[in-house]
Amino acid sequence: MKVEWSPLALEKVEDIAQYIARDNPDAALRWVDELFSVVERLAEFPESGRVVPEVKIHRIREVIFGAYRVIYSVRDRIEVLTVRHGSQQLRLDEVSDD
Repeated sequence: MKVEWSPLALEKVEDIAQYIARDNPDAALRWVDELFSVVERLAEFPESGRVVPEVKIHRIREVIFGAYRVIYSVRDRIEVLTVRHGSQQLRLDEVSDD
């Protein structure tokens, strides 16, 4: 199955990486590389993440990566919808069911 990233998800990854890079640029690069590796595994195991509790829609799932939630949709492909710090409230408009 193919993995695609939404513009919002890529924007969130960039914001997080820039924040990490303020203190440690090498750590930011490692974080991004590891994040993409974890998400790529979803191509083989798309339903390995749990259903997002706030949404309760079977195709909207998440994997936890460190302190972050990677929220994605499973249809004919995997679309990474957003990336959120676990302490941030999920905005439902980021995971619309269209």
